[in-house]
Amino acid sequence: MTLPRDPSILAIVLNYRTPDLTLRAADTALSELAGLRSRLIIVDNASGDGSEALIAAEIARRDWDEMGVELLQSGHNGGFGAGNNAGIRQGMATGIDGAPPDYIYILNSDAFPDSQAIRRLVEHLEATPECGLAGSYIHGPDGKPHMTAFRFPSIPGEFEGAARIGPLSRMLERHIVPLPVPRKTTRVDWLAGASLMIRREVLEEIGLFDERYFLYFEETDLCLRAFRAGWRTDYVRESEVTHIGSVSTGMKDWARMPQYWFDSRLHYFNSNHGAAYAALATLAHVLGASLYRLRCLIDRRKIRDPDRFLRDLIAHALRAPFRKSETPGAGIPPLLPPVLSRPTGEQT
Repeated sequence: MTLPRDPSILAIVLNYRTPDLTLRAADTALSELAGLRSRLIIVDNASGDGSEALIAAEIARRDWDEMGVELLQSGHNGGFGAGNNAGIRQGMATGIDGAPPDYIYILNSDAFPDSQAIRRLVEHLEATPECGLAGSYIHGPDGKPHMTAFRFPSIPGEFEGAARIGPLSRMLERHIVPLPVPRKTTRVDWLAGASLMIRREVLEEIGLFDERYFLYFEETDLCLRAFRAGWRTDYVRESEVTHIGSVSTGMKDWARMPQYWFDSRLHYFNSNHGAAYAALATLAHVLGASLYRLRCLIDRRKIRDPDRFLRDLIAHALRAPFRKSETPGAGIPPLLPPVLSRPTGEQT
């Protein structure tokens, strides 16, 4: 497909103690960005392990600086959203060919775009003006697809996901959060952020990632805010990306869910639905999980949850009323500082 215009793409790769993978991701992205008007920013999220110096040396050795590749130090590890926000703000401030980018492309440091993957996202967004965010078909190095397309979390979805009982799942089918891997390009509620392209106008309207999420639920929140503003999120099957998965977070080796996962989950429900809804969502999860554990006891099955997960969830929920109340939108930075924002009424 020939693009009717020459849109610009700002690509962001976030590094946290994975310099070799980050360089591989950046190298692959640069190959796929060839022929597109673009620039790439690598953000080091305060790794503190020598990553920054190693990446800087490789940028110079490979002459990437002459290609417009920039290394940015975030200054502190604020998580996935804050790190990507730092790169987006830097890219917006310096622009591409003197103008802000049309699209922002978020790529995980352990994700490697296959042939034409980035171009397919651009083509889809160019051809679908109502689409605000577009993500790729993600597969592992073994070729097996990863589950990256989802419905928005809800009270019935929390109950179903915790209960894991066939008849209940069939009754609540429209609320199941993970979607079967789509076989064709389709609209979804939200996508994992391993390979995600965002229209600049979306971020101008709704702001950047909410920086109160350290990890998890930040893409869910961004897609929900976009949906409420009238933008759709699409899964683009023709864009394929190889993803190792959970390298920076170490999720594959977790014995117990970290505190920040519970914090992010609670913040998602609180900020988007209110404290009462958040409490009911947790109650639904607890009830569903209790049914699941009863069934495991009867069938003599092993419980397939992280160690102490249910106790940790309940304890976190019981502490919630004593937390400092949230100011709506306090963690969502605008795309541009107020002095640079477009005057009211000016057209995009």
